[in-house]
Amino acid sequence: MNRADLNSHEDRLQLIKSKLKWRYAKENIFRAAGIIAILSALAMLAILFISIIGSGYSAFQQTFIRLDITFDQDVIDPDHKKDPDVLSQADYGGLVRTALGKMFPDISDRREKRDLYSIVSSGAAFQLREMVMEKSGLIGTTQQVWLPADDDVDMYIKGHIQLEAEGSGRIKENTVRWIDNLIEQKSLKKKFNTTFFTGGDSREPELAGIWGAIVGTFYTMIVTLALSFPLGVATAVYLEEFAPKNIWTDIIEVNINNLAAVPSIVFGLLGLAVFLNFFGLPRSAPLVGGLVLTLMTLPTIIIASRASLLAVPPSIRAGALGVGASRMQSVLHHVLPLALPGMLTGTIIGMARALGETAPLLMIGMVAFIVDIPVGVFDKATVLPVQIYLWADSPERAFVERTSATIMVLLAFLLIMNALAVILRKKFERRW
Repeated sequence: MNRADLNSHEDRLQLIKSKLKWRYAKENIFRAAGIIAILSALAMLAILFISIIGSGYSAFQQTFIRLDITFDQDVIDPDHKKDPDVLSQADYGGLVRTALGKMFPDISDRREKRDLYSIVSSGAAFQLREMVMEKSGLIGTTQQVWLPADDDVDMYIKGHIQLEAEGSGRIKENTVRWIDNLIEQKSLKKKFNTTFFTGGDSREPELAGIWGAIVGTFYTMIVTLALSFPLGVATAVYLEEFAPKNIWTDIIEVNINNLAAVPSIVFGLLGLAVFLNFFGLPRSAPLVGGLVLTLMTLPTIIIASRASLLAVPPSIRAGALGVGASRMQSVLHHVLPLALPGMLTGTIIGMARALGETAPLLMIGMVAFIVDIPVGVFDKATVLPVQIYLWADSPERAFVERTSATIMVLLAFLLIMNALAVILRKKFERRW
């Protein structure tokens, strides 16, 4: 090798090394960009969760005021007959006002009295009525009862609103004095807010709960699962195992794939036009909500089920047919059980998407103000996402924390469902 060839060889080596160096540099840049993207996404997610939890954790506690309630016989049962109609119509709010008047006897001004009576929730009267209806023996006795405080008092105790100049804020100076007096007497404290989990919706924040929305969500999801899973699996099995490959099946497959990308509000419009206007089904019912969400989740379940069927090796089908099984038997007894874990995973993911949907349910009237707890799929109901939508539009500060708390509950359900999908996939998945 002469000197010219040697120099040319060294030049080529230098060129290769420089290109390799640049290639490794680009790889490192790409890796760093990926890590930065992941960290940024995690940071945004952490900020979102911190914001929601920071705004909503206080909703799990509620401020209560202890009062010595005298269940006056003349007020509750003047005829001494314990007639349920008479007991239910008694002036229980007057009992609360009497107890507050005894606790603060120096207040005589009418305006101050009105401010004093407002520190206790308007729902306190309903609580006393329920106590008497359940146990009529309370009539004629004096009991210490913890009653929910008004939402402004609750927000002040939690530090969400501050004392402002007299007349300009929601909390006045005399109200703060009464609150401090109650704290000194140990007659005011925060307790776990059971009403939030056991009550229905209310226009009073301290009385509002999500149990009605949870029950409505449960009924809606039951209807959705009962319809979407068998229909989706049957459709996937037919298209993948039995349907002839022609232009009609191609059109069906294209439409299924397109339906998976259709905005959810379109399904709500379809439900409004077909289920409500044409078939006359009850408005705001979980049955109609389940039907609409079934239409929305079917494409997802069908696509996931077909992918699971495709993942089963052809040798399973051939082996079953080789030992004398019919095509139906090979599918039902061999292929379907192996594809079922993937189908269940796709179904859970589709149900999780349906759980968080709001737009289609708004179109069918599930945005109505529902106080009573539904007892069936035909009763008027709402769901958790719609409840969040309703409370987010309320002006009271107390509804802000309840909105965030409801989001936390909804996120917990979604995380549970997605975790269940991962567990099922890990437990039953087979690799070929």
